[in-house]
Amino acid sequence: MKKTAIVFTLVILSISAFASELKYPVKDIPPELKENVDVVYRHDESIFKIISKNKATYYVHLVITILNEKGNQYAVRSIGYDKLIKVNDFNGYAFDENGKQIKRLRNSEIYDHAAHESAGSFSDNRIKSANLIQSKFPYTVEYEYELEFKYLYSIPGTSFGGARSATQHGSYQLIFPRELSPRVKVRNMEDNPVRTTLPDGNQSVTWTIKNVKPLTFDVFGPDDNEMVPHILATPTKFEFSNYEGNVSTWRDFGSWFLTLNKDRDDLPESTKAEIRNLTKSLTTTEAKVRAVYEYLQNKTRYVSIQFGIGGIQSFPASIVDQTGYGDCKALSTYEIALLNSIGIKGYYNLIEAGEDATPIDTDFPSHQFNHVLVSVPNGKDTLWLECTSQTNPFGYQGSFTEDRWALMVSPDGGKLVKTVSYSPEQNLQSRTAEVALDASGNAKAKVKTTACGIQYENDGLNWVLHSTDKQKKWIEENTGIPNFTINAFSMTEKKDKLPSAIVNLDLTLSRYASVSGKRLFVSPNLMNRISYVPPKLAERKTDIVLRTNALDLDTIRFALPDNLYPEFLPEPVSIKSRFGEYQASFQFDAGQVVYIRKMKIWKGRFGKETYNELVDFYKSVSKADNIKLVFLNKT
Repeated sequence: MKKTAIVFTLVILSISAFASELKYPVKDIPPELKENVDVVYRHDESIFKIISKNKATYYVHLVITILNEKGNQYAVRSIGYDKLIKVNDFNGYAFDENGKQIKRLRNSEIYDHAAHESAGSFSDNRIKSANLIQSKFPYTVEYEYELEFKYLYSIPGTSFGGARSATQHGSYQLIFPRELSPRVKVRNMEDNPVRTTLPDGNQSVTWTIKNVKPLTFDVFGPDDNEMVPHILATPTKFEFSNYEGNVSTWRDFGSWFLTLNKDRDDLPESTKAEIRNLTKSLTTTEAKVRAVYEYLQNKTRYVSIQFGIGGIQSFPASIVDQTGYGDCKALSTYEIALLNSIGIKGYYNLIEAGEDATPIDTDFPSHQFNHVLVSVPNGKDTLWLECTSQTNPFGYQGSFTEDRWALMVSPDGGKLVKTVSYSPEQNLQSRTAEVALDASGNAKAKVKTTACGIQYENDGLNWVLHSTDKQKKWIEENTGIPNFTINAFSMTEKKDKLPSAIVNLDLTLSRYASVSGKRLFVSPNLMNRISYVPPKLAERKTDIVLRTNALDLDTIRFALPDNLYPEFLPEPVSIKSRFGEYQASFQFDAGQVVYIRKMKIWKGRFGKETYNELVDFYKSVSKADNIKLVFLNKT
């Protein structure tokens, strides 16, 4: 009896010990958080502690349950650091569905590598990466790390949830001396933090959030930041490598950058003389700026440079002049220095670049930028110069930086300014085609397409204009005609503030028309048909945002053999809406059918209640674009 009791007690103690080791069992996740998601953030905690104007720590604790293969990316974690950022701790664990630990991250499994591993990068930025991906689902990963900052230039914010992810519990805490109180902006979540004074006298502000369900983002919707719960934070007073600053206003922030780059525009006298000689016969500001810009393009190349404060401070113009390379900051400073040598004032502009860049929050002065470019006032106009490209047309911004806010740095400090916005007529694609159709449905076609403005970038067209060996492949992948053979082609470019590309094609079209008895069925819209129609929605949650103005003009002439004639011609189509307009017409004259199409789209923001109008507009356009002409064979 006594022996049995002892064994029973040991079993109970063993079970209790095992149970105490279980962490984060999947059964503890509320069922509604597991619907339509790949991952659930069980715990998402971050703590940023301001110690002084040039020192801070950042603690992160993440527990993420991975429900399927699409969520595996969340089991990988990368931490950036450099000479000014130290990684104090980096720990990781993996747990099975029941919460049993199945993996502990060893130091030898943390991959430490350069952040930029290309020939065009010079950087002391490094990354520590860890991979806790498991083969059996669901599983849970836990990461915990702390960074130590030797500066206080920006403060990491946070966000909770998103598409295909949910958050069970999240928190964000700021700890700071009262005299270094940061500014904070909270969006899409309750702003009711817990405020306390800690025993050491520091202030603590903590936001918490629970049970955030996955978000569904509407097609043609606004930026994700308008829906995702997130917190922005920024210091007010700060110091970076002995440069003290203030980010209370955009003006203050710009003044700091002015100080940061002071006296970095010196050039050798020989270079100044060369620029004066280059521009002495030019009579307008624009002509002089163009000459200087093209001089920079021919002399320099872009190299990413991220050493310490060099990540935000420009290299001196004299260094760029000597070496012939620099990053966006250094090349912009060099361009400004070159312009100064002939008495033209250029300005340094911070901007968030990229076709899908998140719009900056204009009401929250802070570091929200990833790029620098130059602006030059020119009467009522402003010339914008992208200094990192050796091929960019003079004055052209394109999808990389057009139509957004930039922070212009002037002697008066920082000022938000808007970059160029192109009209539909400027973003023009004009196409003409001569199509010779035979009675068996085959055809020969000569097509000329001129793409201007943003459409000059269609499908990366601008990138292949300078690479002959890539042009044919681009044509094969981006010509919307089935069964074609390229007989000949050419591409030419017109470089200007509003650039254009001209693509000429000589094609053979096999079975372009469908033959049924004596009838041929032909799609008159040769290569610009719209088939996409936005889905019907029971409830639209957000406004409609159309991001690009555009105008397409197509004129297609079908030359028919003597034995073919149109059985009927469709009536002209005219569609008008608040989003754009569409017209199509057909004419038969002297053995030719002429198809003329015009489609214009306006960028803008439209109320969510207009969504069904947008669906109807695209449905009508798609129907018109996919209409068939019927030709009858007389023989």
